[in-house]
Amino acid sequence: MHTQNPICCMCHPMSMKVGVKQAANLKAMDSGGTSDPYVIVYLTSDMKKKYETQVHRKTLNPVFNETFTFQIPQAEVPESTLVMQIYDFNRFSKHDIIGEARLPLGDVDLQHVIEQWHELTAASKREQERLGEICFSLRYVPSASKLTVVILEAKKLKRMDSYGLSDPYVKVQLTLNKKKWKKKKTSVKKNTLSPYFNEVFVFEVPFNLIQNVELVISVWDHDKVSKNEQIGKVFLGCRATGNQLRHWSDMLANPRRPVAQWHSLQPVEEVDNTLGLKSRFKLPLPSS
Repeated sequence: MHTQNPICCMCHPMSMKVGVKQAANLKAMDSGGTSDPYVIVYLTSDMKKKYETQVHRKTLNPVFNETFTFQIPQAEVPESTLVMQIYDFNRFSKHDIIGEARLPLGDVDLQHVIEQWHELTAASKREQERLGEICFSLRYVPSASKLTVVILEAKKLKRMDSYGLSDPYVKVQLTLNKKKWKKKKTSVKKNTLSPYFNEVFVFEVPFNLIQNVELVISVWDHDKVSKNEQIGKVFLGCRATGNQLRHWSDMLANPRRPVAQWHSLQPVEEVDNTLGLKSRFKLPLPSS
């Protein structure tokens, strides 16, 4: 197994600061012999709170120098582990994990600053269930106030039916100022975990509102007998992080040009808690 060296950390009681410094001799994940690494940092005691560094292009020896602050109850410290995972960024496919470093907080003295190298090991899969991936493109034309969302396809979806398949469809929702605003949905694709949609949705979004709009993409399993179930979801907008924020920012930076990207589906509860949506309302704007 190829091992690499990321990361050191600085810790303080209760309010813990983690400094992601640098990595060295990373595994080359791209065909050109390099990688596009970034680091995800979280505590096992609160996996809903995750931080991401910036992506560093075409390097096996990235220097991050980014610091993140965690608030952790004293009682949770002995049972919690600090996890630092390095991924290789890829716009058109799943981000591959290069490796991870784990630091059990019960084994260290948080009264003092800790600065050290850690060897990367193979990533643990025990913490988060794979829900699947979805690919869609975004295009915003400010002069026409048009946001176009094309739901392209999904793959490796979680099996929701007893016979090992799902009947997936996708809901596309816009929120404005943390309130539900507009929504549309795709057709249902029967008995598949890798549906192909290629369905286009156009929303009217004035330029003066785009910074307050968030796009919520959720994948559902259709059921004729019982209630439809959500498989997973993602949201994009200025409050998003990581891959989702990059996609949204690329759309805004390239008006009139479609920008397509794959996203890993996230747990429904995790996304909903982050969104903190209020009840639906209507604005005096033309409907989409």
